Amino acid sequence: MNASIITSTMASAVVSNGSGVISDISQFVFNSVDYSVFVFMLCISAGIGVYFGFFAKGEDTTEEYLHGGKQMKTLPIAISLVASQLSGISIMTIPAEMYSYGINWFFNVVSMVIIIPILLWVVIPVFYNNNISNCYEYLEVRFNRKTRELQTIAFMVTLFLMLPVFIFIPALAFSQVTGINIHLINGVVCAICVFYTMFGGIKAVVWTDVVQAAIMVMSVTLVGVLGAIKVGGVTEVFRIAGEGQRLNVNLEFDATTRSTFWNNFISSTIMWTSYVGLNQSCVQRIVSLPSLKHARRSLIIFGFGFVMIMFFNCFTGIVMYARYHDCDPLEAGFVSKADKLMPFFVQDVVGHLKGMPGVFISCVFSAALSTMSAGMNSLAGIVYFDYIKPHIKHTERRANLTMKTLVLLTGLYCILAGTVVEKFSSILQIVYSIGGVTFGSVFGVFLLGMLVPKAHGRAAFWAAISSMLVMVYIVGASQGRNHYETLPSSVESCPVLNMTSARLTSPLVAMSHQQDSDSLSPATDKGFHILDLSFNWYSTLGAIIVFAVGIPLSYILSPEKGAKFDVKLLSPIIQPFANYELAQTEEVLEVITAKTKS
Repeated sequence: MNASIITSTMASAVVSNGSGVISDISQFVFNSVDYSVFVFMLCISAGIGVYFGFFAKGEDTTEEYLHGGKQMKTLPIAISLVASQLSGISIMTIPAEMYSYGINWFFNVVSMVIIIPILLWVVIPVFYNNNISNCYEYLEVRFNRKTRELQTIAFMVTLFLMLPVFIFIPALAFSQVTGINIHLINGVVCAICVFYTMFGGIKAVVWTDVVQAAIMVMSVTLVGVLGAIKVGGVTEVFRIAGEGQRLNVNLEFDATTRSTFWNNFISSTIMWTSYVGLNQSCVQRIVSLPSLKHARRSLIIFGFGFVMIMFFNCFTGIVMYARYHDCDPLEAGFVSKADKLMPFFVQDVVGHLKGMPGVFISCVFSAALSTMSAGMNSLAGIVYFDYIKPHIKHTERRANLTMKTLVLLTGLYCILAGTVVEKFSSILQIVYSIGGVTFGSVFGVFLLGMLVPKAHGRAAFWAAISSMLVMVYIVGASQGRNHYETLPSSVESCPVLNMTSARLTSPLVAMSHQQDSDSLSPATDKGFHILDLSFNWYSTLGAIIVFAVGIPLSYILSPEKGAKFDVKLLSPIIQPFANYELAQTEEVLEVITAKTKS
């Protein structure tokens, strides 16, 4: 019999209950109720697209399609931001990260106490004070056209690389519990997402996010709570996790260590600030609110919602370890990779409740759909206004048709790119590596413009270029070089029969663990090398390079001929200290207003 079939059969027949007892779990198969719940969720998303696309249409303009006429409501935008940040990657891989490497990733969530104030008082006011709806437009007005084009291209490339990952993860979960071909379900769900994004515009994106966020909150909370109850309560969960080193906070300054307090807290501050406040897919929704006051209120609600859901998501990973601390599904061969642990755990914990596995899979797809739809909508707007509009005769009808076509083409690309994503070994590491090339540069160049009055276009452009080139080299050259040892796990309570089968049928699993233990840290034997840098430091390094290059060049190089500065383009916290001659404000605002109206 084929090895993978044996392992799959074993996994669907037995699982550890966390106390060394193995029980039958025939509920490890999706039933008709689960399928009904899943299909119902997809129908709701499609129905919202139909409603806003055909029955509740506003004016047929690009402003309506991309910004909802700037009359969106505070709470739906806040919920939409939460939903789109919590991609299927978060739901699937963060619990697996906590299970394998412990609590240090949680400091990504804690960093929100710094991120929200930065967005409220440093970043978002600049966009509202200058009537900017496309965040990359700021770079042109503050610096020059080349800097804007550079960051726009970086945004598009990053989104193109990440979108297939966002939608593939839930397909992986669905395949794990149903056996249906990954690429088939990937295509079906992509088609639904493309449909409601094409016809409903930003309103459909936001309101589907609201529905999908409700599903996410219910699923993540319920799985964490019921899992803790099965283990024996919260106290027992933390006792077992503590004994298994999952609650150890790593305060080392070793740059090669995968996950520490420092690299998680600092890099996440840069990444989330970049992703929420300096990324067009999010800025587009924030500036759809009628005023800065509404935007600030929405971001505060977003912060609380994000922390709440991510807390339960991280907690689920700790509960998962407590459940399987003496029979690791990875070592036992029940699960082939860490990214598949979560659906396995869900079937174990709530599989006996009719429809709950379907609700969880709907949760993962909801997270992915919200992220994907927002990305496609903003990508279509960027491509049209920056690269297509200057070369055609613009009409509102032609613009909307072009953007809808771009959404369709992006969806087709995501389906095809799933065949590549399937080969990734660690989804979380891949996402951080992709983001590491651009997020640091984005954070650095925007903050350079908002916080450093002397910074000018020539310095900003070369600083951003330097950051991206260095990070492309580090990220590219380090792929396959670094392997990180997981925290200790045990299989002492797994049945002998299962362990024998796992060893015979899962050589790749055993080989990967051997590789990890043989390469704990390249720095141990060879000394530090820049390619040994933990991927959690990539964003931080990228931002440091921008400031290290941009600030000196601002004094060494002279500004471009005709360059003008307007104090309104600085952050409000810097404006009182700015000391240079103001440009004619009307000139700058004329540029922005002309672009906005066009």
